[in-house]
Amino acid sequence: MLTRMESDSIGTLNVPKEAYYGVQSMRAAENFQITHQPMHPVFIDCIVNIKKAAAITNRKAGKLSVEIETAIVTACDEILKGMFRDQFIVDAIQGGAGTSANMNVNEVIANRAIELLGGEKGDYSIVHPNDHVNMSQSTNDVIPTAGKLTILKILPGTIDWLRRLKDILLIKATEFDDVVKMGRTQLQDAVPMKLGQSFHAYATVVERDIHRLESAMEEMKTVNLGGTAIGTAINVDSYYLSNIIYQLNVITGMTLRQSEDLVDATQNLDGFVTVSNALKTCAVNLSKIANDLRLLSSGPKTGIAEIQLPARQNGSSIMPGKVNPVIPEVVSQVAYLIIGHDCTITMAAEAGQLELNAFEPVLFYHLFESVDTLGEAVKTFVEHCIVGITANKKQCRKYVEASVGISTALCPYIGYKKAAEIAKKSLKTNKTVSELVLESGLIEKNQLIQILKPENMTEPKYENNRIKAVS
Repeated sequence: MLTRMESDSIGTLNVPKEAYYGVQSMRAAENFQITHQPMHPVFIDCIVNIKKAAAITNRKAGKLSVEIETAIVTACDEILKGMFRDQFIVDAIQGGAGTSANMNVNEVIANRAIELLGGEKGDYSIVHPNDHVNMSQSTNDVIPTAGKLTILKILPGTIDWLRRLKDILLIKATEFDDVVKMGRTQLQDAVPMKLGQSFHAYATVVERDIHRLESAMEEMKTVNLGGTAIGTAINVDSYYLSNIIYQLNVITGMTLRQSEDLVDATQNLDGFVTVSNALKTCAVNLSKIANDLRLLSSGPKTGIAEIQLPARQNGSSIMPGKVNPVIPEVVSQVAYLIIGHDCTITMAAEAGQLELNAFEPVLFYHLFESVDTLGEAVKTFVEHCIVGITANKKQCRKYVEASVGISTALCPYIGYKKAAEIAKKSLKTNKTVSELVLESGLIEKNQLIQILKPENMTEPKYENNRIKAVS
């Protein structure tokens, strides 16, 4: 393989002659063989967009020639169209607070710009990765800004799937509004409710998760670009400092704003913890819903079996006809992944010292994966499970009629103690609550029918827009 010699402050290194990356990228590829996964493609795009905005702003500030700016911008546009993707060779997790990621992008852009200007790759006298592509920037403001941009680009897709999930759950809530079932607390019979109420509750908690994620996204719009090394904006022209965010917004279509305290914005990664926490909370809620569906569909002959989940695949290599709740299972597994990622993200944010946090690479690796996997899990949940759920109305009704939980409705009429006695006697004798109340003569039959009608126990009693107390 033909090579070219490149040097940095560490020494010299042979780089493949046709490579667009350079010596610093190659050292990083050798040093960090951690995940064997490349950087997130959207993250690369976001760094490239920052480089493009910086070149345009530096040219307007009179710091970069039109010729070099044009070459850099053209190289950036080519990368954004999908070219040179195999040239980003740095592992997703890397030491150095993202310097390797930043330099990998700088080198690829520089070498393509050199080529566009008629030079040979590696001739940095024409376009230099640091002096030209990285002008007015530092890893310390580029990488966190790119991380926030990435979240702003990938999280809306996940939120869209959550909205779809909420909408489907509301459809199911309406579909199951006439299905009365037993509510359960601590896995024991409680009082009747509608199956539709369960699904409406699921939709409500998903809606809260959407609001949390949207709120967390707002924190991603405040960036430290322009602060360079530690937030003091060393080596930055005043025009660049005042206009770089505007130019980045023009390129990306975002509404970013420059932090009023660039030192704080460079030191602290708490905004990413906020996003991760919202993702974790959503994951917890989704797993709880998945667990409920597994319980409600259990059996189908010896479990609760109040609902049926769509059959997606064989459930056993040895037991014929077995079908498992594989979609709720995978949703819970993604939730466990995200919960674990949140711990890593929290510790990475906590680990920053003084003017910089060096642990952004692992934080971004896990945060981006949390966003992506949550979106795919919700998509799978919607398409392969929720839309196909059906209710076993007969089973639901059977449990309600056989349960002693309906005795709760007797308390306002005969008191808690007598109601409890009837419930216990029902369990011992296998007689229904209704039969025992009629035998006791405590309540007249027609009144008892209304009191123990399951549908009457599933909604609050309203009178003149106020809840009516039962007495």
